[in-house]
Amino acid sequence: MRRRAVPAALIVAAGFSAGAITVQEIRADGAADERAPTGARPLSQAVSGLPLPLRPAFTVGRPRLLDAKEARARFAPALEAVEARARPRFDAATVARLTRETEEGTTNVVLVLGEVRGPRGTWVHVRLPVLPNGRTGWVPRSALGGYRFVHTRLLVDRARFTVTLLRDGRPLLRARVGVGRPAWPTPAGNFYIRDKVSGFDDPFYGPVAFGTSARSAVLTDWPGGGFVGIHGTNEPQLIPGRISHGCIRLRNDDILRLARLMPVGTPVTIR
Repeated sequence: MRRRAVPAALIVAAGFSAGAITVQEIRADGAADERAPTGARPLSQAVSGLPLPLRPAFTVGRPRLLDAKEARARFAPALEAVEARARPRFDAATVARLTRETEEGTTNVVLVLGEVRGPRGTWVHVRLPVLPNGRTGWVPRSALGGYRFVHTRLLVDRARFTVTLLRDGRPLLRARVGVGRPAWPTPAGNFYIRDKVSGFDDPFYGPVAFGTSARSAVLTDWPGGGFVGIHGTNEPQLIPGRISHGCIRLRNDDILRLARLMPVGTPVTIR
């Protein structure tokens, strides 16, 4: 019997031969042969009219070893007002109410100390900006936004009138400060930076001020509840010394340097 002829089909191959586009012909016997079409162009010319590839959404960086001295702290914004509990349970006693905004109208944040997962969801152990200073509590994970990380820590030495900013344990900045007078002492303990504000009408606060979670134990009737701030001053000649109602004052050049290096969420230790 004569084999019936099958029309050939032309397919543009994915490969390239000798710098020209190759055409692959499927013959009637099922075999394939390759040939360069008449007038074939070099590859560089053939693809010159194609659109550029899309830029990747991100580039994977080179892996690096973690520094043995690397230290990170976590903080998270409050998405809603919520009761902080003594234990990670909804039926536990309330220790404080966490608000969504600070007294300055900025987003309230809390320093994260840890978390646990239970049958009714994840609970987060946080440091609270309430009296008595140092109080902690548990809030549902759903009440907080995404975790953010900082590598900085601020140390305030009331006896030496100094402030030191560390990044992963290494000093970045040291400056002289003024602290609270004996009648209105700057409280000691572990706190964190809640917010950063600027643009004051009163030069008393200098160009920048940080709000901390520390609160005065003797000036609780002050506007906003007597929170301890870290700010500049229009009286730099008084620094160092015991000069304030509890706030920590820096010379304006120093507070501007600190503002460039210290993010919100930084843990603060006052001793």
